[in-house]
This record gives sequence, structure tokens and C-alpha cells, in this order.
Amino acid sequence: MEQTYTEEEIAGHTTSESGEYEREAVPRSKWKGWKSFLGMYAGEHAAGTEFVIGPLFLTTGVSAFDLIVGLLLGNFLAVLSWRFLTAEIAVKYRLTLYYQLEKICGKRLVTLYNVANGVLFCFLAGSMITISATAVGIPFNMEMPRLTDTMPNGVTWVVIVIAIGLVISLIAARGYDMVSKAANWMSPFIVLAFLLCGIVALQQLGVSDFSGFWDVWGAGSDPFPGQIKFTFWHVVLWSWFANAAMHIGMSDLSVFRFARKASVGWTSAAGMYVGHYMAWIAAALIYAVYLRSPEVQTMLAQGEAPSVAPGPLAYNTIGIFGIIAVILAGWTTANPTIYRAGLAFQAVMPKMSTFKVTLLAGGIATVAGLFPAIAMKLLDFVALYGFILAPFGAIIVFDHFFATRCGIRKFYAEKTGVSFNNAVFLAWLVSFGVFYFVAWKFDIFLSFVTLPTWLCCGVLFLVFSRYYQKKGQ
Repeated sequence: MEQTYTEEEIAGHTTSESGEYEREAVPRSKWKGWKSFLGMYAGEHAAGTEFVIGPLFLTTGVSAFDLIVGLLLGNFLAVLSWRFLTAEIAVKYRLTLYYQLEKICGKRLVTLYNVANGVLFCFLAGSMITISATAVGIPFNMEMPRLTDTMPNGVTWVVIVIAIGLVISLIAARGYDMVSKAANWMSPFIVLAFLLCGIVALQQLGVSDFSGFWDVWGAGSDPFPGQIKFTFWHVVLWSWFANAAMHIGMSDLSVFRFARKASVGWTSAAGMYVGHYMAWIAAALIYAVYLRSPEVQTMLAQGEAPSVAPGPLAYNTIGIFGIIAVILAGWTTANPTIYRAGLAFQAVMPKMSTFKVTLLAGGIATVAGLFPAIAMKLLDFVALYGFILAPFGAIIVFDHFFATRCGIRKFYAEKTGVSFNNAVFLAWLVSFGVFYFVAWKFDIFLSFVTLPTWLCCGVLFLVFSRYYQKKGQ
């Protein structure tokens, strides 16, 4: 789910300092073809989170049709979002998300966005540390966190999480080039591990044909204690918006600004169908093996929720190779996520060195990793993550496609020198507040209201912009 390849751009850096064109369009000489993106997307979406997301689908009692067909459709909608929104706008302006937002929103508002982005990155990285800890803890016979656990379950858990967090933070603080290269080197290894997990799990389940594969999930079941029941539309909308911040939220403008043409956006399909389809289903299969064990059957009979700790699940399937894969999958995604969070915080504390803010981000992520609830509730957290950040992408989309038609000025903050565009902030605040209240009041899963929130934010942005621009803000 998490992308580790994006070189983070924070408004304020100059080309001469970083060579990444943070505050100008990428020149034609730096444009790249589809081959530069295909492997990148395929590898980087087979991340540590996939080891948890697959099993979590089973805890929701999902059926075979809902999972297999729902993931096909949901991931296809995500690809369409990347192709016709993100890539289309990226090749038009060839600017980073941060700089394009700054042109519309103003520097002060973008700073607030970076704080929110940084905090959410830290919590996501914390879940990666949790995932790696479940693998590191196997040789120490560590008690694994259960699905319903919220707090740390012992001293061993705390020590291992802190140790992993410290190592990851120190490596991330040394710079993005090293961690991104390492992630790309290790990605094929991780993808292979997912594939092997799926093949071995099918053998352990006695599956020899497609009907047997289909019967692994069958008609579904009741959700585990503390989980909600997933239907076809839960699967479709969740898989569509698992990376909402990246596509309809426009974060991947920073990636596709290097693309020769918008059609390169189709390469996102490699990530969706290698990582978000094959890897999720493979991870679900190894959990299906675990669910058939006498130990788990006893737990379920007693109304208890079994663990979804990926370390033991992968170890029981492919042995030491599984432990290594889980550690690396968590490591290769937590490292750059912490690095990106640190740079986001640096927008607020520009005088603090990158090394120090990255360590700060790593410290927050490590504390978050101590609490298993984030990883155990990853479906809910990812839905919240996209729900919060995606509407900012609507600002960019509606400014690009509808500003001229609606009689408002594009890139308003840049043209007027406004540092805090009230129209943008109010559009996000109202849309977020209304739909979050609706979801809370009527117990609606957030993925169901992400698209309405996004559309509402875009429309309100146009309405408020007409008002404020006529008023002169």
C-alpha cells in the first residue's frame, strides 16, 4: 500500500540545492518513459502493510466473490484515478504537489497540510515497525499482539519495537537516497516472498483447482469480534481509496511530473495488481491456513479474536525466508515514510536540520509502533488517512478543470500573494466536518464517504473562491 519511491519535495528548497525541481517545472530533458515507472509501482506496492491487510480482510468475514471481484474492480478504479486525474494534471504543469498547492493555497496553509501529512506518515510508519516487530520477536518467543490489543503486551515487545524504531530512524536520517535505493533492491525479494506464500498456502489448504481456491472464502462468515462485516462495496471502495492521498489526493503529482505523457499513468496497474491484488490475496491465504488450526478454532469458539501478526504467519508458511521478508517489507516502507514525515515537519521548523527532524519523526513513529491497535486496525486507519488528505487533491483537480469556466483565477495565492487561502480551508473544513459527522452518526465506514467528501470539497472551493475573489479576500 505504501509507496517508498517518491522523493519528498517540500516547498522552499531550490533546484540548485537538491536537483529535484521542487519550485519549477521538470525540464523536457528529464522526462521519462513508462519503463521507469512500471517496476517502481510493481515493487513499491508490495509493502509491509500487505502482510496485515490480506488477513484483515478475512477477519471481516468477506466472501470469495466480494474479495476477488471487489478487489479487481476497486483496484481498476484506482488505476483510472491515477491515469486520468493525477497523471493528466502532472504532465500539464510538471510541479510537485507541495508547490502546486502553494500556488493555490498559500504558504501558511500548505504548512498546516504538511503537519497533518507528517503526523499521518508517522502513524503509518509506526504500523510498519509493529509489523517488523512480529517477525523479529519470533526467536525470542515473544507473545504476539492480538487483533483486539491496544496497549503493549509486555517488556519484550517494548524493547524490540524501540530497537527497530531506533535503527530505522537512524538510517532514514542519513538521507533518502540510501533508503530508496535499498527499498528498490529489496522489492523483488519481497514480491517473490508474497508469491511463494500464496503458492505454499494453496498447497497447505489442499487447493488443486479454481473451485477449491474459490471455496477458501466461500460465502463468507460472520466478522471476528470487534470487526465490521465487509460486503462487496466495502472491498471495492476500500481498495479504490487505500491510496486516495496518492491519486485523487494528488500526492503522486511528484512522481508523474517526470512522465513523458499522461498515458504513463497506466503503469500504476502494476502496483495495484501485483501488490494490492496478488499480495493481499496471498497474505489472506496464509491467514486462511492459520484459521484452520485447532488453536484458532478453539479461540473462535470462545468468542476470541486470533492474532493477525504477519511474522508468525509468514514463518509458518515459508520458514526463515518468511521472517526475513516481513522484516524487510516493514523496513523498506517505514524508512522512507519516516524520512518523508521528517521533511514535512521541516516545513514548520525550517531551522532544524533534516537529520534532527527525521529523528523526531522516527521517535513519534516508534511510540506509535508500541501500540498494536494501529496495525491491527489498519483498514480503518488507511480509510481515515485517505479521508483526511484526499480532499486537498480535489482543490487541485477543480482548480485545473473548472476554475476558468466558473470565472475564478487559477493559482490564486501565487497571483495575489495570499499566504492563507480562506476558500481552500473552508472548503476542506466544511466537507470534512459534515461527512465525518454523517459517518459517525450513522456508523458508515469512511471509505463510503471519501468520494462525496472529495467532490463536496471541490465544489465548495469553487463557490467560496468566487465569493472571496470578488471580495478581494
